Amino acid sequence: MIGTMSNQYLSINEATQSIIDEFSLFEDWMERYEYIIELGQKLDGLPEEKKIDVYKVKGCQSQVWFVPTKNSDRICFDADSDAMIVRGLISLLLRVYSNRTPDEIARTPPDFFDAVNLGSHLSGNRANGLAAMIAHIQSYGKIRTES
Repeated sequence: MIGTMSNQYLSINEATQSIIDEFSLFEDWMERYEYIIELGQKLDGLPEEKKIDVYKVKGCQSQVWFVPTKNSDRICFDADSDAMIVRGLISLLLRVYSNRTPDEIARTPPDFFDAVNLGSHLSGNRANGLAAMIAHIQSYGKIRTES
């Protein structure tokens, strides 16, 4: 099944390449959108008590929450949104950035979104929201590497 391998077994580069490989299997953008929605449906999400302002990502039209936790030398994220396509994008972001060291998070650009041409197929608001989510994740990694 596509996209089921946990990122704990993949390097960050392998995780991004697996996303690129998965998206190359689809013939058109409707199939890719359906896949993103399917990923969103499979995302565990967050309990209501975690959907608070302190975890909310600023700059997203939909409501988005990222909850970071430190696990040894790694940062893990749990996340959720009230929009299904955004939940699918979150699922992709978690595969790449969750359970990584702060240095890996801070130094890994979201090139895989460009490689699958995703940015050019998102509405302006969703593209801005995606950029806000990435900035939020990466700034958290930068804060942790500086402390």
